[in-house]
Amino acid sequence: MRLPDELVGDAYTSDFGWELLEELVAVGNRMAGQAGEAEGARAVASAFEEASLADVQIEEFEVPGWWRGEASLTADRVYDGDHEVIGLPGTPTGRVEAPIVDVGHGSLDEFQATDVEGAIAMAASDSPPGSDRWLHRMEKYAAAADAGAEAFVFRNHVEGCLPATGEIGYHNRPGPIPAVGISKELGARLRRLDEPEGALDVAARNEPTESRNVEATIGPDTDEEVLLTAHVDAHDIAEGANDNGAGCAVVAEVGRLLNRVDLETGVRLITFGSEEIGLYGAYHWAETNDLDRVKCVINVDGAGTSRNLRVGTNGSTELHDLFEEVGEEFDAPVEASDTISPHGDQWAFVQEGVPGVIAGSVSEGSGRGWGHTHADTLDKLDVRDLRAIAIQVAAAVQEAASADRTFTRRSREEIRDGLTSGYEQELKRGGRWPY
Repeated sequence: MRLPDELVGDAYTSDFGWELLEELVAVGNRMAGQAGEAEGARAVASAFEEASLADVQIEEFEVPGWWRGEASLTADRVYDGDHEVIGLPGTPTGRVEAPIVDVGHGSLDEFQATDVEGAIAMAASDSPPGSDRWLHRMEKYAAAADAGAEAFVFRNHVEGCLPATGEIGYHNRPGPIPAVGISKELGARLRRLDEPEGALDVAARNEPTESRNVEATIGPDTDEEVLLTAHVDAHDIAEGANDNGAGCAVVAEVGRLLNRVDLETGVRLITFGSEEIGLYGAYHWAETNDLDRVKCVINVDGAGTSRNLRVGTNGSTELHDLFEEVGEEFDAPVEASDTISPHGDQWAFVQEGVPGVIAGSVSEGSGRGWGHTHADTLDKLDVRDLRAIAIQVAAAVQEAASADRTFTRRSREEIRDGLTSGYEQELKRGGRWPY
């Protein structure tokens, strides 16, 4: 099967997805469990209804909420640059006065070689050169706490006086020690001072709140269904254009397009809430629905930085082949990784053996780039890239919904054994090990 030419032509001139993206970034703060996330969910539901999708609904569920307060970090001969210091979601309120000790990239080897007991531990947001995986901030934060640090500082590796943010509590909120994100430039000044005496001060509110998932369906009511997903929440310091307003826009546009073709298997579109604080929306759905009915999951996250598709297939040969075929059909390069990765909403399904892929755009540089900073804004994206990605994802979903297309399920044990030792270390250290 292939997308009809008239549908591809429509997609290349459509503003439907882009208009939803503009509406989402106009919300401003879409932090999980806060009013902006609810407004973003309503915007997605309205787009689903405008596209005449079926069974549109918003489902609420409880999550541990977090609200930002003021944060500062001072040290000998360093001015108080509050604009370069922000609390990390999940941090408790606290004040710590102690030496600031840098542990490089925050790898296990670096923590073992550095004494941070009683100190403020500081680690970079990127991974060591030659690392076989991306070191998540949660692992670095947990390592600092385990090593006896009194507080944690996460210094960005991207220029621009942009403090990096990101969850550190996950399913153990609030975290055990105060934590802030700072800019690359402030981190460089602190490193030059060589373990200066510092004072870290951060305020936050941690209490239960409500998040929400948005759902709709297209195609026939079949025993199996393909899930096309994204997350609507974003960090409260930026518009969340690429992460992940663009993903929601792609999901809505794909729904609009495929609602006009005859699908052989039903497709359920879901935008999850609370991805950024621990995949809560995805876990809620996975735990309250029959996973035996899920044929596969195609999760769209970070789809706005280019028109070249990047996919992580989590070891599914069939999903790898499917996306390679889509790339050949549109003469478009696809950058694929088969590593089983615990990052992204698809992980709530993959950990149970459901075939799942995370799809986004190829981007330059390492790590998140502008993501998780004040600079994740609409001006970084291009409507032409969004259209191209939407067409490729639509083709992949249509093909995944073919009756003769099958995807091999694996047991929980097979997924567990397929994780690299590094990811096993990360999940266990961060309190996220599901096995």
